[in-house]
Amino acid sequence: MTDRVPDISSPVGLVAGGGALPFAVADSLAARRIEPVFFALKGVCDPAQVGRFRHHWISVGQIGKLARLLRAENCRDLIFIGTLVRPALSEIRLDWGTVRVMKHILAAFRGGDDHLLSGMGRILERDGFRMVGIKDVAPDLLMPPGCLTRIGPDPSATADIAKGQDVLRALGSFDIGQAVVVIDGHVVGVEGIEGTDALLARVAQLRTEGRIRAKPGRGVLVKAPKSGQDLRYDLPTLGPRTIENAAAAGLAGVAVAAGNTLVAEPEALVGAADASSLFVIGLPV
Repeated sequence: MTDRVPDISSPVGLVAGGGALPFAVADSLAARRIEPVFFALKGVCDPAQVGRFRHHWISVGQIGKLARLLRAENCRDLIFIGTLVRPALSEIRLDWGTVRVMKHILAAFRGGDDHLLSGMGRILERDGFRMVGIKDVAPDLLMPPGCLTRIGPDPSATADIAKGQDVLRALGSFDIGQAVVVIDGHVVGVEGIEGTDALLARVAQLRTEGRIRAKPGRGVLVKAPKSGQDLRYDLPTLGPRTIENAAAAGLAGVAVAAGNTLVAEPEALVGAADASSLFVIGLPV
């Protein structure tokens, strides 16, 4: 699990958005005696949590300031982690470092979120930094293969999982999303810009409206990275809230790509799934 970690230099810079994952990554690094330094996004990263670590605050788009701070902290390796609502171009705080690479910023905004993040990463790599991923710095936070819960998928759910994988492979090149809901062989929802939780809320609403006739306890949420995606950026994430929303949507379980999905609060996740009689399984890549 840790054979790649010695190649990572210390300290590691974390450009941190919202949620608990940036701090889970930081704790994982610290446990390996690799110092994390936060470059926390204003208005997004949790100020109550970030105070536990060495940190600086930056605004979205302050690439020049970020590069200066990274050099001052001697951070060669850098990771983007945490939730971030895709900003409008008008919301980016320009500094001279951003203006210098504005044509690259505009090119990055033409794609999806993964394209945006990887585009920003390439800008920083041109300045001599190295973008790394969760697999490099915190492999213990990735979904393991196999079933984590007391119950596993039945033959119907197994067939829905296979259908979901086929759909995600077909859609991957269009940069649409990383999740799909399949119930009894029917694709009832595909993740868009709204995210997985909103997808599951939409499925729950369709059940309420009688648009989904299958009884509760059938159907699967399937999540996987997009085909051709740079796995250093925007990996699918699974946490207790996703499980709660899957239960509210009346699904039988959740299947995600093992080794390529971030797991937030694994004990709480498994507890929530077992309490709702849902399965959670890591699919081999």
